[in-house]
Amino acid sequence: MDYTATQSGFRQQPAMRLRNPPAEAPGPSPLFEDTSRVGSGAQPGGYRTQPAVPQAGAYPGQSILSDPMSNLAMAYGSSLASQGKEMVDKNLDRFIPISKLKYYFAVDTVYVGKKLGLLVFPYLHENWEVSYQQDTPVAPRFDVNAPDLYIPFMGFITYVLVAGLALGTQNRFSPELLGVQASSAFVWLIMEVLAVLLSLYLITVNTDLTTVDLLAFSGYKYVGMIVGVIGGLLFGRLGYYLSLLWCCVAIFVFMIRTLRLKLLSEAAAEGRLVRGARNQLRMYLTMSIAAAQPIFMYWLTYHLVR
Repeated sequence: MDYTATQSGFRQQPAMRLRNPPAEAPGPSPLFEDTSRVGSGAQPGGYRTQPAVPQAGAYPGQSILSDPMSNLAMAYGSSLASQGKEMVDKNLDRFIPISKLKYYFAVDTVYVGKKLGLLVFPYLHENWEVSYQQDTPVAPRFDVNAPDLYIPFMGFITYVLVAGLALGTQNRFSPELLGVQASSAFVWLIMEVLAVLLSLYLITVNTDLTTVDLLAFSGYKYVGMIVGVIGGLLFGRLGYYLSLLWCCVAIFVFMIRTLRLKLLSEAAAEGRLVRGARNQLRMYLTMSIAAAQPIFMYWLTYHLVR
């Protein structure tokens, strides 16, 4: 080391150079703590901060939605869905006019009572023509001759309930058997309507009968089926056969007098019987539809009464 002389004649050894600088003495504590350099994981005083919550708009996929190509694809998909829905509604309306179903349920208590009486005792009814107002048939509640779907619909449900009651009195009730009874009645109804539509197409009948009209006329037989089963439950097999026979004859007369104005509309409009092969086919078709009702009534009820 190099030593130098001082003014007083003594040599002073310089302070040795330290490898580590001395720690600064702690100064006076500040009045407020400086939090500007505190890390995101801890706060002054030993408390940890919560992680920063992302903004509401900053979510994954935001950039995709803001892409013009994505918006174009979404708009194209929406247009395809709307076109598909419109196509399905149009094709479905060709066979089952859903928009016109409200007409067939426009009934009231008076109409239901008169219609049930007409189905059970149609022999004294004279006017069988449907009333029109400006080329549009009036609602069923204003005309007892107008077809409706309320009585067939409620008749089908009541028939299933009465069938379950009949099976229960014979200790044969089971949910599976009741389901088979309901499904078989519904399938036979659909097959009957399809057979009539096919027959009308083959003989080229010019009629205003629609699919819903045929469904209504074919569903009126449930009223006679209910009367027959209830008669069998109350009076045994003799009561069943007598009540069912009465209802079968009544529904046969009802169908003949109703459908002849629909299938023979040309002859009825002229007020005379048009002879010819095509007219005979129409008469045979009317008789066949009317004769099929008692057959279905017996087929769907005979096993319910023992």
